[in-house]
Amino acid sequence: MQSLCHQLLSLLFVFSSLQLHQLTEACSCALSHPQDAYCNSDIVIRAKVVGKKLLKDGPFGTMRYTVKQMKMYKGFNKMQHVQHIYTDASESLCGVKFDINKYQYLITGRVFDGKVYTGLCNFNQPWERLSLAQKKGINHRYQLGCNCRIKPCHYLPCFVTSKNECLWTDMLSHFGYPGYQSRHYACIQQKEGYCSWYRGMAGRDKTTINSTDP
Repeated sequence: MQSLCHQLLSLLFVFSSLQLHQLTEACSCALSHPQDAYCNSDIVIRAKVVGKKLLKDGPFGTMRYTVKQMKMYKGFNKMQHVQHIYTDASESLCGVKFDINKYQYLITGRVFDGKVYTGLCNFNQPWERLSLAQKKGINHRYQLGCNCRIKPCHYLPCFVTSKNECLWTDMLSHFGYPGYQSRHYACIQQKEGYCSWYRGMAGRDKTTINSTDP
């Protein structure tokens, strides 16, 4: 009987270890252009994180960050002001960690039951690290391209298959992600209904490039 108990305990330990290993490998995010992150989010704000509290719910808990909202770029139809951001406390479950009283962050997320949730697969960055084009995109340009589709190109050859697509080739660069298109271009719908990359250093017509550039 004692031997059977030892065997059962050993099996339980092995099973628990396998589950823990699976959890540590659980967070996997597909690469996303900042414009897609904007368009697919319920809430986009710039805020300073001023506090945090671990809520004891679930096996790892939920981290609740208190934020001082500086500006809301998207989400007025969901809520007028964001005071708290929720994320998984464990990075293995895609929980994101913010520094307290250090940066103003761009924070994107989804709203569930009146609460804003975010994670590692969302686009969350210190505001000062964003390029000028990304800041302009967050302010208004990305919204102009939410009907467009940014098509990732991981291997050559790559082609656009419809007029609303922009070919995203950053993954082919030896510089890696985030690349030039992510930092400097938005995929904008033009008057003719076609979508194309737009840098925006001057008027739109002068800086629009075709769907396969750069």
